[in-house]
Amino acid sequence: MNQKSLYIILLPLMALLIGCIEDGYTTSPSDQPYFSVDTLDLGLVYTAEITTTSRMTVHNPHDKGLNISQVSLSGEGAGYFRVNVDGMSGTTFRDIEIRANDSIYVFVEANIPENGTLLPVDIKANLDFLVNGVTSSVVLAAQGQDIIRLNGALINEDTTFEAGKPIQVKDSLVVAEGAQLTIEAGAKLLMHDRSYIRIYGSLVADGTPEALVTITGDRTGELLPDVSFDIMSRQWDGLEFMASSHDNSLAYTEVSNTSYGVALYGDGTETASPKLVMERCRLRNSGDNVFTAIGASVEAYGCEFAEGAYNLAYLVGGKHRFEQCTFANYYLYVAPSSPAMYFETAEDVEAEYGRVEAEVVNCIIYGLSPDMYPGELDGYEIYVRHCLLKSDGTDDNNFLDCLWNQDPLYYTVRNDYYFDYRLQEESPAIGVAWPSLNTREYGQNFYGEAYAGNLGAY
Repeated sequence: MNQKSLYIILLPLMALLIGCIEDGYTTSPSDQPYFSVDTLDLGLVYTAEITTTSRMTVHNPHDKGLNISQVSLSGEGAGYFRVNVDGMSGTTFRDIEIRANDSIYVFVEANIPENGTLLPVDIKANLDFLVNGVTSSVVLAAQGQDIIRLNGALINEDTTFEAGKPIQVKDSLVVAEGAQLTIEAGAKLLMHDRSYIRIYGSLVADGTPEALVTITGDRTGELLPDVSFDIMSRQWDGLEFMASSHDNSLAYTEVSNTSYGVALYGDGTETASPKLVMERCRLRNSGDNVFTAIGASVEAYGCEFAEGAYNLAYLVGGKHRFEQCTFANYYLYVAPSSPAMYFETAEDVEAEYGRVEAEVVNCIIYGLSPDMYPGELDGYEIYVRHCLLKSDGTDDNNFLDCLWNQDPLYYTVRNDYYFDYRLQEESPAIGVAWPSLNTREYGQNFYGEAYAGNLGAY
């Protein structure tokens, strides 16, 4: 068969195939596309930088093809959004075809200029679709937030970070020996991927119940539909207090979404006074330990230690006090199996850093993980006084007047990505703390709730 004869045979078949694929286009004004969202909200975005890309679909639910005559941006904020329709970038698109019962993707980014204000500014535009003489619109929305940007910052003299615009940290924030960084109430540090804070001098975070100090990852938007990035650990490395560091304090401060949490380091020779004092703080969501102290001491009052891939508190040497604290591990990304509190008792480690000592008073230690290691503390200066524990144990010389095997009834629902360690009304931990064991008075917690004599941070 020659080539000309082959074309004569194939030509009708190709025409038939094309006709089947196209099957005509509807021109009825009542035949309109279906949009996956009414509003495509990019959420909180940082000004003066391009956002991550958000996506929506445009679906043709009809048995004939749709021709979108025009797609265009309109509205006051139109100039701040960038659109890609079915693989083409621009601001106006014509004659976009959607086959019968098929869909196309629309991708949207924003680039919002600085607005000169402290609070986020709402930006909106319409993405208009003209189909068969009828215009339908999807609202594009974003909240533009001005920020201060630091990249590899070294603090070598006394410095104060004021409340106002959030501070984004890329690479590192290092406080040199002899310098003090003070973070005022309401200040927010946004830590970029793989960034860290390292303190050789001193750090003082002065949050209040009404205005917390927040140190967290800089990711915005949603990890899943209706689930924010706030549940994702390993967004930044963590906060470290080095051996030369001293006189550190955190009050009403949240440190979250780290790789290795908050860590103290010392040589084990200066443990009589704490390297760090924490009051009403939340340390949560770490890809490793939530809190680590090696050869250094800590005092924590009314604090929450929650959600870690390993230990909530890993203690090597030092003299520690945990008063009215909550230890709760419902970490999302692996099944928590390491003890909430781990006291290192290996002989070679004790030889280097000294034997660990601790007072754990009026606390709650309850979650998916075991309570603590070792379970037998005989011979150690570690005392657990009037605490609610998950274990079904009995009091002895180290565990004193404890509430054994009682569920504190958190509001947390791990499967719903909801983490709230306040106590339900029926909780056995409500109103049973022994104030006589406390060494300081408490006012409000970081939810603004008055102290009511409960075990734990609430």
